[in-house]
Amino acid sequence: MTQQVTSSNGELLFLPLGGAGEIGMNLNLYGFGGKWIMVDCGITFADDSMPGVDIVLPDPQFIEEESSNLLGLLLTHAHEDHIGAVAHLWPRLRCPVFATPFTSALVASKLEEAGLLSDVPLNIVPVSGSVTLGDFDVRYIPITHSIPEAHSLSLKTPVGTVLHTGDWKLDPMPVVGDATSPDPYCALGDQGVLALVCDSTNVFKPGNSGSEQSVRESLENIVSQATGRVAITTFASNVARIKSILAIAEACERHIVLVGRSMWRTVHAACATGHLDAATELLSDVDAGYLPPEKLLLVCTGCQGEPRGAMSRIAFGDHPHIGLEAGDLAIFSSKIIPGNERSIDRVQNQLATSDVQIVTEKDHFVHTSGHPSRDELAEMYAWTRPELAVPVHGEARHLQEHAKYALELGAGSSIVIRNGDLLRLHPGPGEIVGRVPVGRLALDGRKLVAEDSGNLQMRRRLMFNGLIAVTILLNHEGALELSPRVLARGVPGTENSGFEGLASQQTDEDIRALPRGKRNDDDAIDNAVRRTVRRLLKPLTFGRPPIEVDIIRMPSHMTGATKRGKGHQQTVKA
Repeated sequence: MTQQVTSSNGELLFLPLGGAGEIGMNLNLYGFGGKWIMVDCGITFADDSMPGVDIVLPDPQFIEEESSNLLGLLLTHAHEDHIGAVAHLWPRLRCPVFATPFTSALVASKLEEAGLLSDVPLNIVPVSGSVTLGDFDVRYIPITHSIPEAHSLSLKTPVGTVLHTGDWKLDPMPVVGDATSPDPYCALGDQGVLALVCDSTNVFKPGNSGSEQSVRESLENIVSQATGRVAITTFASNVARIKSILAIAEACERHIVLVGRSMWRTVHAACATGHLDAATELLSDVDAGYLPPEKLLLVCTGCQGEPRGAMSRIAFGDHPHIGLEAGDLAIFSSKIIPGNERSIDRVQNQLATSDVQIVTEKDHFVHTSGHPSRDELAEMYAWTRPELAVPVHGEARHLQEHAKYALELGAGSSIVIRNGDLLRLHPGPGEIVGRVPVGRLALDGRKLVAEDSGNLQMRRRLMFNGLIAVTILLNHEGALELSPRVLARGVPGTENSGFEGLASQQTDEDIRALPRGKRNDDDAIDNAVRRTVRRLLKPLTFGRPPIEVDIIRMPSHMTGATKRGKGHQQTVKA
């Protein structure tokens, strides 16, 4: 059980369960008068330490136990780190969901896949619309980002107004939507902003983040010089980039082929909500083989090197319809997210072995961030003039730097928080007044499990240390029917070492040396086998692989049946 947390005496509370101290997995709570609203509900992607797991979600235990007081979930925009957990966690929350048309379209497709669409009250909020939930008057304020209909949220309460920026940038020439108007933000500043809860992703970057229009021009210059196939991989949710690529294809007289399910999902939602031209000719990967290479422009998922992403499958020859060869061009039109370097390098190196040309953000201007650099942050603080700055959407170093920079920009005060910190915004100065348990859930197969679950811990051990399995076959008198079978799978230091044979011989001797009473005690045999195996492993490896001991006791009528020959012995498996 989590500790009891209620807002009383006019307290306004902020509680992040994800996204504070990390980039991704955003889940934020605001509390007033004993009621809560949630802002965003996202995922992050698993790294190599979680084999078999693709996505990780924030643990909603605190608000799950307070779900009767949860007024609603408000979504700022449609990136996966803000909406990706909705379909997984909604059954634990069972609250109304609010989103603008484009975001609603993507959320609805996820809910439909999960069989929840008819259960979830999904409310469509107009662009620049508003919602009232209890004492929270919520206004959606448009702001530029790399996806349509990104909004900041103005949360007006009886004790003051909080501005939750969501993800944003200031792009004077956005490809999708209008440039951010300072007017509503300045108006909020004039009225008084109690707290600014603000994106910290690019706080270390000087200047501005750059314009999407400039990226379009750079990409067009590169594609216009290509002579073979061109494959561009980018974030599937980056509708502005996709729109740029569509224009480039037309200018360079190439046909667009969408590759990857999430790419199609985003494009369908963008066409349905008017952000892309529904009349644009879009071909599937099946069509690609019927067109000349010099007429193809592939738009692929997998820009972060995801093994199931389209670009990875193409690079390794696993895609059923599309391949790249010498003279073709692969453009990685995306940021390299920290932690994904190895996966991306793996895909790019594989492309290089086929003499495919590779272009990345490191050598050409093929990507611009959707997050504010320092000059853009300075403008936001000049507009809103908050009493308190609360940096979020960043790792610890980002939050520390943002808090320091906010003071330089005139914020009355700033505070660094982490997931689980209960921050009182009013009354008095911002102060951390408590802490609730937080954690991470992994989608393991179709089931959500704790990040430190026994199943995942065992899988990590297997990944790093391998496995040793020992099978012991005893007759009804407790004597060995056959020599123990020892299998070492993936254990460092054991390959070509003779370990399995030596371990089989030594465990045979040690079991036979046990007193008769202990040979009838499975625990005694198990302990003896483990001691023997660990002793033999010690000079071979520094690891401690899991040891699985399977003890089989045969009924009296089967005793001797295994002595018919060596072939039968091979059927005894761990």
